[in-house]
Amino acid sequence: MPALEPACIEVIRPGFLTTVQDLGRTGYQRFGMPVGGAMDPIALCLANRLVGNADGAAALEITVKGPEILFVSDAIVALTGGDLSPMLNGKPARLWTAIWMSRGSTLSFGERESGARQYLAIAGGIDVPAVLGSRSTHVRSRTGGFSGRALAQGDIVSGGMPASRAARRIGESVPAKARPRYDRHPTLRVIPGPQDDGFAPEALETLVSSRYTISAESDRMGYRLTGPPLVHAAGADIISDATPLGALQVPQNQQPILLMADRQTTGGYPKIAVVITSDIPLAAQLMPGDTVGFSLTDLTGALNILREQRRWMDAAVPSSPTEAPR
Repeated sequence: MPALEPACIEVIRPGFLTTVQDLGRTGYQRFGMPVGGAMDPIALCLANRLVGNADGAAALEITVKGPEILFVSDAIVALTGGDLSPMLNGKPARLWTAIWMSRGSTLSFGERESGARQYLAIAGGIDVPAVLGSRSTHVRSRTGGFSGRALAQGDIVSGGMPASRAARRIGESVPAKARPRYDRHPTLRVIPGPQDDGFAPEALETLVSSRYTISAESDRMGYRLTGPPLVHAAGADIISDATPLGALQVPQNQQPILLMADRQTTGGYPKIAVVITSDIPLAAQLMPGDTVGFSLTDLTGALNILREQRRWMDAAVPSSPTEAPR
């Protein structure tokens, strides 16, 4: 096997929406800068671990219809998240596994089998400039990533220097029984509030006893949901406050909006509930036409679920804490 070197890839076809993402830029919401980052942070982290990167290394987020990529140099890669039928030199590529890509290899994608977003991690990470501490792409503000935009035909994307341990990871996989199961009709757990008192007494019960459909007006910023109305106690306006990831804000039309990675930093609609952190990856893998339900938990339950999720991740693929994210 040749000595490891920084990867280099050329975009032959860009796909529907392929962007550079990491775990987002935290600490800047007060200045109006969204956190952004990977829609499915668990899939991103596991892809990075498989190739010897730190959890927060920059990778490619591939949405629904994947690109065609030429590997100009050798590389070690891993594909996680939804199944978009990746093909290595025309043959099915292994998912949730660290694989060797020889110079001249091509990676392409076929039909969507499950989920909506797949992550391509490359040993060494994607080497684009950090903006406010993150390499994530926020397309609306043209910030970060590859020139602040989705990848386009002809782009040449470089990687960083792989960790010395990367070669030892080739062939390592997330065990089949430990891989997430993406459902087109999941039930997401929520914590009530922070403005659940701004709704009619029956609104929360309506939320958790109903199914909502993700509308075509949905993107990385948020999902507009259609279903039974969530009636406000008075009006639909509040003094604008911070918008956490997973918040279900409800405007005047009484239809909830599930706020996702690229959400605005503040909002003036009341939030009836917030999806717990551990269930965000399930939401991230949905697309228009899929449906979602909600069930109640509390803060203690949410923290216990999060701890269990972290234990599961560490058992599936141990982290590499000694190297800083790229």
